[in-house]
Amino acid sequence: MARDSIYEIHDPRFTHLIVGSARLEELYTGCRWAEGPVWFSDANQLIWSDIPNERMLRWTPEGGVSLFRQPSNFANGHTRDRQGRLISCEHGTRRVTRTEIDGSITTLVESYRGKRLNSPNDVVVQADGTIWFTDPTYGILSDYEGYRAEPEQPCRNVYRLDPRTGALDAVVTDFNQPNGLAFSPDEKTLYVADSGASHDDNLPRHIRAFDIIDGRPADERVFATIDNGIPDGIRTDLAGNLWSSAGDGVHCFAPDGRLIGKILVPQTVANLTFGGRRRNRLFITATTSLYAIYVAVSGAQMP
Repeated sequence: MARDSIYEIHDPRFTHLIVGSARLEELYTGCRWAEGPVWFSDANQLIWSDIPNERMLRWTPEGGVSLFRQPSNFANGHTRDRQGRLISCEHGTRRVTRTEIDGSITTLVESYRGKRLNSPNDVVVQADGTIWFTDPTYGILSDYEGYRAEPEQPCRNVYRLDPRTGALDAVVTDFNQPNGLAFSPDEKTLYVADSGASHDDNLPRHIRAFDIIDGRPADERVFATIDNGIPDGIRTDLAGNLWSSAGDGVHCFAPDGRLIGKILVPQTVANLTFGGRRRNRLFITATTSLYAIYVAVSGAQMP
């Protein structure tokens, strides 16, 4: 393993993914727990959550940071659908919402089989428009990131929602605490983080991979294990590498699951996303701050 500045290189493949002269920039600090970054290429802006402060913030290269929404219903993870609308997971309301073009908010789902969801955490939209999200219990464990409550669901699931029909399916039901999720660039593989070790060291701190067969996850396996902290938010790049949040920064795994490198960050990383004009700028939400660094590969997520 070679160590250079903020980079840890565990495999030569990582050297082709980073820009040696690039440095980690702190764009903002002052959050209580920064989460859920999502990039809007058409508006050249990043939106992210500050969960305990119940607000969402906006960053632009020209204007810096401003308030996007408050109260936010303790919103956590975000993504965009194929029409460019904001899709959000809200702890406070225990629902998944869509922000329409006119700014109004539509509830997409808030219950399963007649019982309230736990606290939707992170979300991704597939090319066919279906919305996949995780539903751990973090938002109902205390009044810090939501409202303390007993879970109504017997499991902590990964769900698939068809917004055209409203059909909601629990597609994976055996997670301890399902967290971040992402598709491979060809959408043949779904990656889901299990952060159960956040409250019990004996529980998983790994990322599972599922082959997508006929629109459903199958052939499950452990893809990678985090060696510092837990996996939270995850993203893939166009080359199929997976980038994960961790206790000491961002960990990068090759498509074969090997840890090939790290970007070290001064604070615990919660989530990340690719953005910028060429989607080659990695935005990182870490405890109280928003960071960014340029890399040598573009993110896979669209739009």
